[in-house]
Amino acid sequence: MAILQEPKKNYGRLKNYINGEWVDSVSTEVRNVVNPATTEVIAQVPLSTRNEAEKAIQAARDAFWEWRETPGVQRARYFFKLKELMERHFEEISRTLVQEMGKTIGEARGEMRRGIEEVEVACGVPALMQGYNSEDVAPGVDEECIRQPIGLFCCIPPFNFPALVPLEYMPYAVASGNTYIVKPTSDVPLCQMKIFELIHEAGFPPGVVNLVNGSREVVKVFLESPHIKGVSFVGSTPVAKEIYVTAAQNNKRAQCAGGAKNFVVVMPDAVLDKTIPSLITSFFGATGQRCLSGAVLLPVGDIYDEVKKRFVDAARRFKLGYGLDEETQMGPLYSKKHMESVVKYIEQGVREGAKLLLDGRGIKVEGYPNGYFVGPTIFDEVRQDMVIANEEIFGPVACIMRAESFDRALEIIDANRFGHSGIIFTSSGKWAREFEYRVQCGNIGINVGLAAPMAFFTLGGVQGRESFYGDLHGRKESLWFFTERKIVVRRWL
Repeated sequence: MAILQEPKKNYGRLKNYINGEWVDSVSTEVRNVVNPATTEVIAQVPLSTRNEAEKAIQAARDAFWEWRETPGVQRARYFFKLKELMERHFEEISRTLVQEMGKTIGEARGEMRRGIEEVEVACGVPALMQGYNSEDVAPGVDEECIRQPIGLFCCIPPFNFPALVPLEYMPYAVASGNTYIVKPTSDVPLCQMKIFELIHEAGFPPGVVNLVNGSREVVKVFLESPHIKGVSFVGSTPVAKEIYVTAAQNNKRAQCAGGAKNFVVVMPDAVLDKTIPSLITSFFGATGQRCLSGAVLLPVGDIYDEVKKRFVDAARRFKLGYGLDEETQMGPLYSKKHMESVVKYIEQGVREGAKLLLDGRGIKVEGYPNGYFVGPTIFDEVRQDMVIANEEIFGPVACIMRAESFDRALEIIDANRFGHSGIIFTSSGKWAREFEYRVQCGNIGINVGLAAPMAFFTLGGVQGRESFYGDLHGRKESLWFFTERKIVVRRWL
């Protein structure tokens, strides 16, 4: 067992970053940041006041017009510098992410790599911001579409990807000429603090990018402020819906990603030697705390028993531990409260009559007796009407359902209210094409356990269902979200 060194044991009381300076919050309300493996308190995060949130808004407003007038190529250079700094501090931030959230070091490094890729794509903003034009739309008349920044935006990220998610939005907003505020989740704020230290070192002008720690009170200020033009949110479906409705009532743009219940279809012709490792990563990687994680396994036809046996056997061998141990395959859940929630879902499944093939409750991890661990858990004989088949558990809990045919598998998927991701394992081009053509999900995986798009694509989620509220997602589509199109019809007399 090789435990990597922790960057720091205690980070003390965190500060806000407003108008280019680190400032202490005057709030007397503080929340502890807890290492979920060791249960040690590693920081204290202040729940900032309304006045502090308004100061950040004012700083960003004051900075907007000068930043908006800065040429795009110059704005992009700040992000080239930020990317260089993130590469230099890659390992340090990855280990901090393990400390505060509980991921394995491999998962944390993967998240940081994805975050750097987002910054890298945003560096191309001079090309991404280009409009289009047509000559002679009428005699002597030309027409042009130009894209312009709008003002101030904010991000409310989740606990499960606290480093990556703000980077799926902020670089595109700021590189395109807007100013920005990030409100990190108060449970896992440390890696965002470290990224802002690099933002400061990169020399962004004061007020262009700001960070305010806090809870619902800060979010309320942002949603009600007439000066904030839009909000990007990732989290649970009930909160996503609430934020989307409130933003719309206050005349704001909103892109709100909610929950998921992802189904994984295994066809009789799937290559199981390669499929099973992908299934294990899909269902139990990141301790199941991913919107892209598999939740319900749907083996089709006669392959059911073999898939079930191999899946359970592989899950039994999963090694739990502290994520700073390079040999650890799965870390703890991010908080005690969330661990208790996952355990309640397991108990619910037992009461509903599902067959518990592998029970992850009460697992003991050597050296971490108080950690928030739940091992891989697998239910068989799950029915569509069960709570565990419908609600987002967001933990290492897999449900197996039998599908007599491909068409029946699609019926089960499309009956679910979320519509986030759908995955199929097959050797048949026919079934693969039929699946991606018909299934009602925004992210489609063909023989991959996680349908995770690259930074230069966008993250899907079917509109009109409960995984996403809005009409423009993050990443590449953010350039449309963060800019206004002006149509110029021009004639010189």
